[in-house]
Amino acid sequence: MFNLKQFGSTLALSTAAMALAGAAAAAELGAKDETIKLAINEWTGQHITTHIAGNILTSMGYDVEYITAGNYPQFTALADGDLDASLEVWSNNVGDIYPKMKEKGSIVDIGPLGLTTREGWMYPKHMEEVCPGLPDWKALVDCKDKLVTAETFPKGRILAYPADWGTRSADIIKNMGLDYKAVPAGSEGALVAELKSAAARETPLVMMFWAPHWVFAEVDAGWVELPEYEPACETDPSWGPNPDATGDCGVEAPVTLKVAWTGFEEKWPAAYKFLEEFKMDTSEQEAMMKAIDEDGQPVEEVTAAWVEENSDTWQPWVDAATQ
Repeated sequence: MFNLKQFGSTLALSTAAMALAGAAAAAELGAKDETIKLAINEWTGQHITTHIAGNILTSMGYDVEYITAGNYPQFTALADGDLDASLEVWSNNVGDIYPKMKEKGSIVDIGPLGLTTREGWMYPKHMEEVCPGLPDWKALVDCKDKLVTAETFPKGRILAYPADWGTRSADIIKNMGLDYKAVPAGSEGALVAELKSAAARETPLVMMFWAPHWVFAEVDAGWVELPEYEPACETDPSWGPNPDATGDCGVEAPVTLKVAWTGFEEKWPAAYKFLEEFKMDTSEQEAMMKAIDEDGQPVEEVTAAWVEENSDTWQPWVDAATQ
C-alpha cells in the first residue's frame, strides 16, 4: 500500500522541478507558452500513465492540461489538434478510426508504452465448478443456461466493456457462433464491482477484462481459452471452429502505444523526445492502481509520489530529450 508520508515534502519535488526546468531551458522546448493537452480515458491505468508523464513534462517547463476524452472520439480530437497526445492506447481496442487517421497522417505513433498485457474473457475461479470444462471455451456451450439472465433470456450473458470501448465481446460471440449476448458495463468500476461480487457470492459470471489490473491481487480468476489468435483467423473462414466466419479466435495480445497529434514533434521537440523515451512498468502501475482504486488515494498524489521517488528511472528520459 502506498503511504504518502514516506515520500517527503512537496518542497523537495518542487525544488527538483525547478532544477529540471532550468536544465531544460537551453534545449529546444518549442512552444512552451502553449498548453500540451493530454487525453484522459476511462480506466485507472491510463490515468496513472498520463499523470506521471504530465508531471514530468511540467518539471521540464511545459504547461499541461488533462482533458477527458472517450477511447474512440479521442482520435478525431487528436487529428484535429484539439488533443495533443494520448499515452496509453491499446492496439486492439482502437476501432477503424485509428488506422484511418494514421494512414492519412493526421496522427502518429510515438512508440510502445511497454506494459505486459493480456485481454480476453475471464471468470472468478468458482466458475470451473459451475461450468465443468473451463477454461476451454467449449464449456460455455454446455453451461449457457447457468449464465442466462432476465436481460438476456434465452441467451447466456457475457459482461462486456462499456459501450464506447467497442464491440469486442459481441464480435467474438457472433464469430464463434455462441448463444450468448454481450451486455456492456457502465464503467471500469462496474466491471470490477461485479467481478468482486460474483467471487464473494459465488454467482455465475464471464466477462471481458484485461491485465495489468490490481484486481487480480484480490480475486482468484481464470481466463477462457479461446482458439489462440493467428492473423489467418481474421481473413480465412476455414481457419477456426466456425467455417462461416472470420474472427473466431481469442484476442491478440495487445500492444500499448503512445499516440500524438501529427504536429506535436515540431511544436514541442523536447516533449516529443521525452514521450518517445517514456515507459510504464507493469508491476508499478498495478501497485498504483490498487492505491487509487482500492485504498482511495487520489491519483494526483499517488503519481506525484512516484515521480518524487523514481528520479533514477525518469531522469535519463529527460536527459535524452534535453541534452
